[in-house]
Amino acid sequence: MSAALDLHFLLFASPAVILVGLAKGGFSGLGALGTPLMALATDEPVKAAAILLPILLVQDVVGVAAFRRSWDGSILAAMLPGAVAGVGLGYVLAAAVSADAVMAALGAVSILFGAYRLWAERGGRIAASSSSPRWVGSLFGVITGFTSQIAHAGGPPFQMWVMPRKLDRDVFVGTSAIFFAVLNWVKVPAYVALGEFTRDNAIATAVLLPVAVLASLAGVKLVRRVAMERFYTIVYVLMIVAGVKLLLDGTGIG
Repeated sequence: MSAALDLHFLLFASPAVILVGLAKGGFSGLGALGTPLMALATDEPVKAAAILLPILLVQDVVGVAAFRRSWDGSILAAMLPGAVAGVGLGYVLAAAVSADAVMAALGAVSILFGAYRLWAERGGRIAASSSSPRWVGSLFGVITGFTSQIAHAGGPPFQMWVMPRKLDRDVFVGTSAIFFAVLNWVKVPAYVALGEFTRDNAIATAVLLPVAVLASLAGVKLVRRVAMERFYTIVYVLMIVAGVKLLLDGTGIG
């Protein structure tokens, strides 16, 4: 049976792509739970990320089209080379170690992301100086590329370097949209090399894509109407729980 028709898969994959869709529709940060949930659906973290990647590529078109005239080229020039290197490091990890090790790495990234976001929601911040040199941006780019390759969770390190620059809102959103659209295409050869663009994965993506698109449209409608503070807290707690589960499974403890 194709993974796309398996009830266990759909039970976890459907909320995963709904969260990814809502994130692209305006609820920034929710999408980072997508890969951990998808990994619970497939028990294969690289496969989980590969199923989500084409959905992200389709959704990137909307963001780039909307903000194609508002972006900061100096930030892209500073961070993208490092991000490409980070994707390469993520590929080497996935190719060189066992699936369990990748699952443990995904669990660790998920726990760190969820904990950071809970802390940030309460006013905590880790940020580079607004005057930090370009090479610091490149280092943050490496971290962004690595976490994006492993878990499609490159947002926090990207924001740590970019947000202190206090860009105009549209410039920040546009720069982010273009950066991650380029980065997602950079990840495509890595997943091809890992052999993850299979027929079954393509079927799963095709089944889930309409759900993600509808969730994106719903996000656009809801983002101005819904108070999300408590919902964000629940999502980040769930991300930590999912991360702990993945980490325990990957290390053989669970």
